[in-house]
Amino acid sequence: MIITPNINNLPFKLQNGIKYFQLIAEPVEQEILPGLFIKGWGYNGSIPGPTIQVKSGDYVKIRVINYLPEATSVHWHGLDVPNKMDGVPDVEPSPLIRPGEYFDYQFRITNPPGTHMYHTHFDSSMQQMMGLGGAFIITESHQENCNDYFYMLQEFKIKDLKAGEVKPGSYEIDPHSMEFNFFTMNGRCFPYVDPIHIELGENVRIRLGNIAHDSHPMHIHGHQFIVSASDGNSIPFRNRPIKNTINVASGETYDIEFSANNPGIWPFHCHIPHHMCNNMTKPLGGMSTIITYST
Repeated sequence: MIITPNINNLPFKLQNGIKYFQLIAEPVEQEILPGLFIKGWGYNGSIPGPTIQVKSGDYVKIRVINYLPEATSVHWHGLDVPNKMDGVPDVEPSPLIRPGEYFDYQFRITNPPGTHMYHTHFDSSMQQMMGLGGAFIITESHQENCNDYFYMLQEFKIKDLKAGEVKPGSYEIDPHSMEFNFFTMNGRCFPYVDPIHIELGENVRIRLGNIAHDSHPMHIHGHQFIVSASDGNSIPFRNRPIKNTINVASGETYDIEFSANNPGIWPFHCHIPHHMCNNMTKPLGGMSTIITYST
């Protein structure tokens, strides 16, 4: 099972051989730091939405219910689905889901195991930046010998906070501003992001996804990793680069893997300086977490 720190997995019911999921698009107050909430849009009460995990060959029905004040859709980013199920109503025969209505997206999982995403694809410049997205992961049919994590990378412009201010409250976000002041991993800013706990000698995989605006060069201290997959597609072993920083652009996913061979407490963060702080305050924050070894 893939671990998505701070984010739940979306449950399903098996109905006549079909995995039935229910995804609710709705206004959400997301706590990104203790006592500090953003008023955004998410799925099933969280930003990002719950993680959907399936296997290759599965038949799925995903009922998307719209409790937002405007119409929406869902795009299954990176998945090879029928045109009507792709979720881009401006140009495709895929329906627009109006407030109070729902649509059942139905398709078979034909992609191989890999890391993908889902997100709105209507009024994207506003709705995606309000938070509407989540992880869609096709898992291996057999249990793999590694610790497996997923992080969604997002950023937000919170109104009514001056630079250098971080204080409790519930704040509106400006989805049209690119002057971002809070940067999240799975909907939280450091030090509120859960750490990655590992043990010496373990194999570790971290899956990264980005549905927002900025690119994020994610850097691990104290370890080198291999890049094992890109956009849900496995990279042949002989072609896997060895790195310690990988730039995750909007719309991309990467899987990185490393051996837990250097005990300690290690930062894992976006390397853009103001992305690793909370509204330009001095302590380490923003799009950061730690990798810590069990003793």
